Amino acid sequence: MIKYHAKITSIGPHVAAFKEEGILVLFGANAPEELAEFSILHDGARLLAPLAVGDEVHIDAHAFRVLAIGHIANQNLANLGHLILKFNGQATPELPGDVCVEAGEIPDIQIGTVVVLQGPDSE
Repeated sequence: MIKYHAKITSIGPHVAAFKEEGILVLFGANAPEELAEFSILHDGARLLAPLAVGDEVHIDAHAFRVLAIGHIANQNLANLGHLILKFNGQATPELPGDVCVEAGEIPDIQIGTVVVLQGPDSE
């Protein structure tokens, strides 16, 4: 089941520094300018089902299993299109908005890159 689908529309000038730390910060199109500087903006509109441990985050052809979800992460995604992905392999989020996924190299992010959040029953 696809839970969220978004296409990247803009990449802030400070995204590379966060990426080097293993973090991607996504926001919907209405992000304030001060947040857009370190964010990846996207056109995602609606969270169809809450993200859960065991789901996958797909960035184009690359998939990462969700290991931990902060208690406000789904609310932020549903209301603001805001998602903090940490590629740290941790099973406990450090912050309430974090979504921790498998450790690994973050794929190249470009305008047009597609991000899909899906449940394990998706093909």
